[in-house]
Amino acid sequence: MQISIVNGSVEYNGEAVLSRIDFCVRDKEKIAIVGKNGCGKTTLLKAITGDAELVKGVGEEDFGFFVSGSPVIGRLNQTEKDDDRTLEEEILSAYKEVLTAEKEAERLLAALEKNADEKTAAAYSAAHEKFVFLGGFTYKKEYLTALKQFGFSEEDKSVPLSRFSGGQRTKIALLKLLLSKPDLILLDEPTNHLDVPAVEWLENYLAGYKKAFVVVSHDRMFLDKTVNVVYEIEYGETTRYNGNYTAFTVQKREKYLTQLRDASYRKKEAERLMKIVERFRYKAGKAAMAQAKLSQIKRLGDLNAPQSDDNPAFRISFQPEKEPVKEVLTAENLVFGYDKQRPLGKISFRLTRGQKLGVIGNNGCGKTTLIRTLMNIIPPLSGYFTFGMHVQTGYFDQTATQSSSSLSVLDDFRNDFPSLSDTEARTALGSFLFSGEDVFKTVNDLSGGEKVRLALCKIMRKRPNLLILDEPTNHVDAAGREALENTLRDYSGSIITVSHDRYFINKICDRLLVFDDEVKIFEGTYKEYETYLSEHPKREINEISVTEKKAVKKYVSPLREEERIRRRIAKLEALTSGCNEKIEALNAELINPDVYSDYVKIGEIEREIADLKGETDGYAEEWLSLQEELENLLSSRG
Repeated sequence: MQISIVNGSVEYNGEAVLSRIDFCVRDKEKIAIVGKNGCGKTTLLKAITGDAELVKGVGEEDFGFFVSGSPVIGRLNQTEKDDDRTLEEEILSAYKEVLTAEKEAERLLAALEKNADEKTAAAYSAAHEKFVFLGGFTYKKEYLTALKQFGFSEEDKSVPLSRFSGGQRTKIALLKLLLSKPDLILLDEPTNHLDVPAVEWLENYLAGYKKAFVVVSHDRMFLDKTVNVVYEIEYGETTRYNGNYTAFTVQKREKYLTQLRDASYRKKEAERLMKIVERFRYKAGKAAMAQAKLSQIKRLGDLNAPQSDDNPAFRISFQPEKEPVKEVLTAENLVFGYDKQRPLGKISFRLTRGQKLGVIGNNGCGKTTLIRTLMNIIPPLSGYFTFGMHVQTGYFDQTATQSSSSLSVLDDFRNDFPSLSDTEARTALGSFLFSGEDVFKTVNDLSGGEKVRLALCKIMRKRPNLLILDEPTNHVDAAGREALENTLRDYSGSIITVSHDRYFINKICDRLLVFDDEVKIFEGTYKEYETYLSEHPKREINEISVTEKKAVKKYVSPLREEERIRRRIAKLEALTSGCNEKIEALNAELINPDVYSDYVKIGEIEREIADLKGETDGYAEEWLSLQEELENLLSSRG
């Protein structure tokens, strides 16, 4: 099976949405389509199925749309609202071939029991082999596991489809599509509205899928775990990269740096040649040489630097206005929910200055209820929580995308910050991509992503020292998510954030609040949590990393501990100094004329510098941690 589009284009109302499509999907390829919002990702899926008309693109190649074989293409189709079929009947319809083979094998077996002739025995043997080949002994376990992971109970199997919500019907349709195993699956944002267990099941299923699929998704961890090819849509054109999402970002960055160096070389060479032309173009004996140099300049091609490899994203760096006490938040036996008879959870925990806590769990388990309790929007059912001295909170509500106002963006922002001048307000908004005429849009006319940016702009302008964020990455594209991640990683205050974006949680948070059978703290990142789950699938997780470390910790005298810390601090300082010396030497190499034109060597040096900077960052973090540990040790001894 192979589907190829060569130099294709898609137009709507005479305007090109995609100007040059070069795309190919082969047997067993697992492909992601990525790009900023509105770039044409869904349009490309429609082009593959023929639902969007393809015409010749802007490239020089002849346009072509080629399909080899007769592939069965599966796309998500919503179930009818008035469908009286049960959930189980709908899911089993994905196994028509298996069920037909099963019935035929059962019929022949019954016939064989009545009359054991050779012809019937041979027919039964062939039917049984087909049943086994089609997965006859595994299909029941497969669909029952899938139903459970997607949040459907045993009782739900007999419920008519018409009684499920729209979101549940979407999940059912997705399951049916996956389990029917077409030659090519097309998926458009399949992880939207799925909770973590369902996403993890989908990841495992697609990672082991024997055929091909093409997926549009903003979920970067999902893409890292499932795909081996990435097509990026940028400026109306498609570019293919081999590898998962992380590999794509590395390759794209390297490609941009190479193009930037090439452009710099071409520009300098053109300037050198032009000086020769200006010097000799009016001298009779040298006119031919000057003309030859002009031809050389023309052959150098485009002298402009490449467009930045980064999609437009807000750029902001902010730190708390005031530093709070060490204990930012304390919760003791905090019971939260709406009904004392059926509370959603009970938790005791402490959040200290600079800690970043990720809140994870299934849909509807109470994550947002906990956040609203901490913000005093919902009263606690029992227990208590307190914020430390000088704590200033900044709260992002996931309903920010539903905000409405007839005011302009500028006036709405100025309402919150009346002391700012127009210039100051527009500068602040510009950091979040509200520039030019954008500031005069009404809030009602903003997209969901734009409303998120406006809400974040207001929060960060206040410079709180505790951010409480409820699904801040919803409606934000990949570039925006990366910008938010970079901002929050550099932020020195404390964070509590709810998110289904595991990549975001893993990058930002150093500990987790896990909603499972009960609410528990896990000391570590999301990846460490995943590792722990894979190694301890049946054990309880309750601050396990701390508990187990304490269980094996031996007594060490304070003096010996102080000596150990001081030795390590001295070692870290020496290592940092050594790295800085190497970085200085490598930077000196970069400006060496012999190295400047060697792009391969420049790339190697830049990678080495980046690695060394990463090492020094690690040493700095450990140094700061040890200094605090030493300070606590000395103060405890008086």
